[in-house]
Amino acid sequence: MSSAAMPLESRLEELIESDPTILGQLLLFIGRQVPTAHGKFIDLLAIDGEGVLHVLELKRDRTPRDVVAQALELRVVGGDALASRRPRYLRRYKPDTAFEVAFSDVFGSSPPEELNTGHRLTVVASEVDPATARIVEYLAEFGVALNVVFFRYFVDGDREYLARTWLFDDVRGSRDGDGRTREPWNEQDWYVSFGEEDSRSWDDARRFGFVSAGGGNWYSRTLRNLPVDARVFVCIPGSGYGYVGVGTVKAEAMRFDEAVLTVEGTPTPMRDLELEGTYRHGDDSEDMAEYVVPVQWIKALQRSEAFWEKGLFANQNSACKLRNRFTLDALEGNSRV
Repeated sequence: MSSAAMPLESRLEELIESDPTILGQLLLFIGRQVPTAHGKFIDLLAIDGEGVLHVLELKRDRTPRDVVAQALELRVVGGDALASRRPRYLRRYKPDTAFEVAFSDVFGSSPPEELNTGHRLTVVASEVDPATARIVEYLAEFGVALNVVFFRYFVDGDREYLARTWLFDDVRGSRDGDGRTREPWNEQDWYVSFGEEDSRSWDDARRFGFVSAGGGNWYSRTLRNLPVDARVFVCIPGSGYGYVGVGTVKAEAMRFDEAVLTVEGTPTPMRDLELEGTYRHGDDSEDMAEYVVPVQWIKALQRSEAFWEKGLFANQNSACKLRNRFTLDALEGNSRV
């Protein structure tokens, strides 16, 4: 088949917006016709599953210099677009949708803790003229994450086809740290993942007041960072579970075989308690040991009462700072947790 003039060029922005997978990846659009500080507009603003910001500019009839300059104005709007976990452009674009819910709808997970970790600029065109190619190639030599995707239109009888081609096979997003944004932390709240298995039981933790992690330094090291008096929100990861407790850290982390918990007002070695879990992982080395953090529960639920809704924060670390305002608002406003 031979290519034909593209009657859909005026609709290309709408087509990409309705189905960003035609670009070859999942994107969450957070703005359309986004104003810049210089009185111009960026066609589409999006974020990917890793927190990288994407600017998409349609060439249409503009000159290569104009469209590339427009794309580079990402530096002006980038930090502002993600200055909070409720980007102001998303509030205009989808005013009734929380960012965390929109992110979960697209990527099936909660947003990464750090957003705006890189920038990718994409020029969308029906063809690539030599001048545009030269400008993009020159900028790429200096680490600017700019690429061009062009679409060709084909007709075969009553069938129509759209073919996608990239100027470069791959352009990685700039990760120079400029504009990285995190929600402010209240210096109190922590997220704790309580992974249940044969060696660990939430029933024990709920009854005797503790959280724990172990079986490798990677699992225990973040838990050992929990400070005394921190407020912890505990989540059992996995399908069908969610947040099950909130409490206050009462002492620093201790190895299981050295841990002492206060039970009915009496300090008691944890190894002397009747426990469902073994809290051992094959050997007694420092790396493999289970570490226990005593917690005074404000509220602790049974597994069947776990609270979860789309967009809530979750993390693979055993413990991390809980900055996510959407999650804190949901947990503090829920009568169960």
